[in-house]
Amino acid sequence: MPEQREQRARPAATSAQSAAKTASRSTSKPASKSAAKGATRSGSTSASATASKGPEEAARRASRSLTRLIGHETEGISAVRRAENGWRVHVDVLEVPRIPDTTSLLATYEVELDSKGHLAQYRRIRRYRRGASDD
Repeated sequence: MPEQREQRARPAATSAQSAAKTASRSTSKPASKSAAKGATRSGSTSASATASKGPEEAARRASRSLTRLIGHETEGISAVRRAENGWRVHVDVLEVPRIPDTTSLLATYEVELDSKGHLAQYRRIRRYRRGASDD
């Protein structure tokens, strides 16, 4: 029993120490005004700042949003391009897993993100068997 009490006390002390370190870090001042501006920008999670990061972020956002909506596992991204007011991303999704894997059904969805990086609309544009060519 005394050993268990010591083990329980240690994580509490550790978390208190880490909280103190975090507090001291957050109260330290940036070295310059430009660093302060950068810290303010990186600390905020404005959608417009995220949307302007480029095709990689657009692909990640489209993949996560589509997975949450349709509940299927994302296989990959086959296209990303700028649209008038945001991004258009083609996301490949595993719709029907089968054994053997070559008989699984996949689909490509076209996902449109608005200028802020939020999902505006999506639609399935193709359904195919894994390993099928685009003849």
